[in-house]
Amino acid sequence: MIFPVPVLCGLLMQACQSKPGATDEAQVAVQDTSVLSGRMADCRVEIEGLTFTQALGRADTCVTVRPDGVLEFECGEKRDIFCDPNGKLSNNSLPILLTAVDNSRPFTLTAKVTPGFTDEGLYNAADLFVYANDTLWQKLCYEQDERGNHRVVTVRTRGTSDDNNHQQLDVASVYLRISSDSHTLASYYSLDKEEWHMVRLYKNDYPAELWLGVASQCPQKGICTSLFSELSLTQDAVGDFRTGD
Repeated sequence: MIFPVPVLCGLLMQACQSKPGATDEAQVAVQDTSVLSGRMADCRVEIEGLTFTQALGRADTCVTVRPDGVLEFECGEKRDIFCDPNGKLSNNSLPILLTAVDNSRPFTLTAKVTPGFTDEGLYNAADLFVYANDTLWQKLCYEQDERGNHRVVTVRTRGTSDDNNHQQLDVASVYLRISSDSHTLASYYSLDKEEWHMVRLYKNDYPAELWLGVASQCPQKGICTSLFSELSLTQDAVGDFRTGD
């Protein structure tokens, strides 16, 4: 989300401020892998048959796998990821747990998320990620907005980030899902894990080497402790991209 925390490193700020054409921008984003590789660290966090093997921002030190199988992810204040189109309000400090996938094959990542919403926690959220590098990614969030409402949000970054607010919900937890058949990638939410609602769909033009991940974000004040449960990563796509089934 957009917020006044200009902590992005010089290399990423340069990428955000440049204004190439659409084709050039996508090419820059795909090739700019050095920004990501320098911040990645090996880790091993296992939950419900899913193993996260890479961490950004020391994410492995922010999580606890509870005895009940819930992943507890604590994020300190002013930690987020956003590449401001104006190059002024960017932040690249978010801890993210990642696991590698073969993007030439279908995949579906699903989780029940319970964000740590607080009275002052503007843009607090629990996130699912599709991540190629620091300037090519998407997050699917259950987030607190400017008016204190809770809603599904997506942010897609190709050199710079967009920002899309979707459904407003009055629940503590929601199911999130990201699915690809290697050609199309779509994001969904559900209240019961039975009926899914699509919030975003676009061409999957990410590189073959790709990571999926989870994160808890706290762009403004306090601490955001988010819970992730019923996590699954399967090597298949949803049967119907419109319904998410």
